[in-house]
Amino acid sequence: MGDIVSYASNGGTSEGYLSLPASGANGAAVVVIQEWWGLVPHIRELADRFAEAGFAALAPDLYHGHHTSEPDAAGKLMMGLAMDQAAKDIAGAAEYLTGLDAVHGQVGSVGFCMGGSLALWSATFSERIVATAGFYPAVPWERMGPQWSNYAGKAALIHCSEEDGTSSAPGIQQAKRSIEESGGKVQIHDYPGTRHAFFNDDRPEVFDGDASRVAWARTLEFFRSRLA
Repeated sequence: MGDIVSYASNGGTSEGYLSLPASGANGAAVVVIQEWWGLVPHIRELADRFAEAGFAALAPDLYHGHHTSEPDAAGKLMMGLAMDQAAKDIAGAAEYLTGLDAVHGQVGSVGFCMGGSLALWSATFSERIVATAGFYPAVPWERMGPQWSNYAGKAALIHCSEEDGTSSAPGIQQAKRSIEESGGKVQIHDYPGTRHAFFNDDRPEVFDGDASRVAWARTLEFFRSRLA
């Protein structure tokens, strides 16, 4: 359904997978941020799902051509990710979306695992991104140094797995407290009995169909209410 596109990224260029609603109707947009595996088929399929739901969706390739299915290699790619460049790529993706004819609304971001943290972070460095959804965010905030005060007037949705410690995990509580203190809003949902990456249907050992359906419905409702 989608295509690889190039877009400006703070003086340079980056690439990502763009998927647009088949109807051609103007609507809101979302930046879809990868797990630590890279821009793999699962992430592209999620961009397509958002397009089917009426959103213009762009998944930036934060590893710039690299991806893997091996956990050790994925860990190395994640640890080698330059956060300043990732921020430029995400902000550039949001800016690109706003210039599309298919977009007549605001921009959100959604991410999974590593991407969950990056999505929540994105509202602190991009004025374009006004609503964020993080699925089981896994990267310590210290790697990003978020300016939480930039969440004023924005909103976040966080999906928490039981394996990661649910919403009581210190990192989740820190994000909640910081966003609310800035004047932003936060919704947090726990999914009992779930493992990390429960939304990834390419990983049957952790995938939870019931939790995924609920999380997907909540995410679409959140974006539709915040990005109109």
